[in-house]
Amino acid sequence: MTKDSKKKNDLRKQVSQAISACQEKQAEEIAILELEQGSGAFTDYFVVCSGTNPRQIQAISDEVEQRLEQTGMRAAHIEGYRQAEWVLLDYVDFVVHIFSEKARKYYDLERLWKAAKRLEPAELQKTPSKRAASARKKPA
Repeated sequence: MTKDSKKKNDLRKQVSQAISACQEKQAEEIAILELEQGSGAFTDYFVVCSGTNPRQIQAISDEVEQRLEQTGMRAAHIEGYRQAEWVLLDYVDFVVHIFSEKARKYYDLERLWKAAKRLEPAELQKTPSKRAASARKKPA
């Protein structure tokens, strides 16, 4: 495994941990945007989800932070936690956005970044090494 593929695989695992944390706290409408290099993006992935009220939005944020801290990652920057309309957790290579339904409709990040590739959570949870190994196996 090359250094770049290991870094990408580690990043996908970290994003997957963030998604699992969102799912654990019943986040709604989870979207993963893989941002293209050269698109002006400052990060590789956006994880976007919604909470139904400020307490749930904060609980989702807390769970994401706790899960990633267990893997040794700390957010480089956090915004909006107290107001809980739009909480932004910046992990440099990916950013988690947790919105109220109203704020999500207003800011509409999915429309702003419509050129980004949309991924399903399951796509990140697959490990490339297993896929590559199964592709190498020859049928008997």
